[in-house]
Amino acid sequence: MSGPLAGVVVLDMSRVLAGPWAGQLLADLGARVIKIEHPERGDDTRGWGPPWWQGEADAERLAAYYLCANRGKQSLAVDIATPDGQALIRELAAGADVLLENFKVGGLARYGLDPASLRERNPRLIACSITGFGQDGPYAGRAGYDFMIQAMGGLMSLSGEPDGMPMKTGVAITDVMTGLYATIGVLAALHERRDSGVGQYIDLALLDVQVATLANQALNTRVSGSSPPRHGNAHPNIVPYQAFACADGYLVLTVGNDAQFARLAGLLGQPGWAEDPRYATNAARVAHRESLVAQVAELLLARRRDEWLADLEAAGIPAGPINSVAEALADPQVQHRGMCRELWRDGQPLPQMANPLRFDGTSATSNMPPPTLGQDSDAVLGGMGLSDAEIAELRRRGIVR
Repeated sequence: MSGPLAGVVVLDMSRVLAGPWAGQLLADLGARVIKIEHPERGDDTRGWGPPWWQGEADAERLAAYYLCANRGKQSLAVDIATPDGQALIRELAAGADVLLENFKVGGLARYGLDPASLRERNPRLIACSITGFGQDGPYAGRAGYDFMIQAMGGLMSLSGEPDGMPMKTGVAITDVMTGLYATIGVLAALHERRDSGVGQYIDLALLDVQVATLANQALNTRVSGSSPPRHGNAHPNIVPYQAFACADGYLVLTVGNDAQFARLAGLLGQPGWAEDPRYATNAARVAHRESLVAQVAELLLARRRDEWLADLEAAGIPAGPINSVAEALADPQVQHRGMCRELWRDGQPLPQMANPLRFDGTSATSNMPPPTLGQDSDAVLGGMGLSDAEIAELRRRGIVR
């Protein structure tokens, strides 16, 4: 399967997670993605270990963090601070369809490689700039990192126990969501370009994404006029919809409607709850959250987790175990869906997580492992028409690796 984006050429001049996540998605969908990296340092995440993956015949170890977001790409290691390096990027951009970059505002302009300059030569180029705060506004010049954005964008205020410290998520979720929005924007611009023949410029900010993805909590605030409190593992709008302790572990109970609650009440030996005006409707349960949750918590402590889960499933009440990451990856459903994949480098298996998209039953996951630094420099430059001698000279001068 060549992928729906076969023939699309992407210059990925981003690093760390948000931009590379978008580049990997586009590569999974069939685009040719050329990752532009500094000849010595490469992407910052190459050094973000341990843990590391090391193939027997591979002289360069690869950090697990780097491996998560760079599948399917070619690596061109070029020094864009040099005139010759800048000329190579301009030539590549002239024939590209998409540019991804996450330099600080104005960072590429000093090299003459900013989206506006590149689009003058190639009006069909779709450029997506990912920054912490956007191209304008009082914070535009600041650097932005996921953790900081989770704090500034309100997410941390919603996470953690009510009487504890605000908490970040265990995954850099703002970066990941920004990568998804970047991909959506690029796909929309590619669709529009079929009619207009002209590319578009996409200005995407981590803070904008974080605020937008507050979802119901943002509207809870706007409608009520008050910031929501932290509920720990409970839901602000649905009860009971949270984590509970059992005799030997923890489960999550996600009762989404009154019919499910009535079945839960029966399973817990309290059928009268379904008719009790304090608990019969979700609005009433939210109003009487403390008394109801305390009773449910006491009852669930009486039995083992898996016993409860079996009975909850049989009764059609949504619930699940709180798994560790290792347990989640070993889950029979996750295994059946093929979410844990291996790609091969030098005869060694390299672990990957599959793209969840499937097209007619086929996983949209590139078979190309994440590249080592500069792995494809010669191939990319040769494809541009440079001779072996010219490539060797660029390498001797340290312009490419």
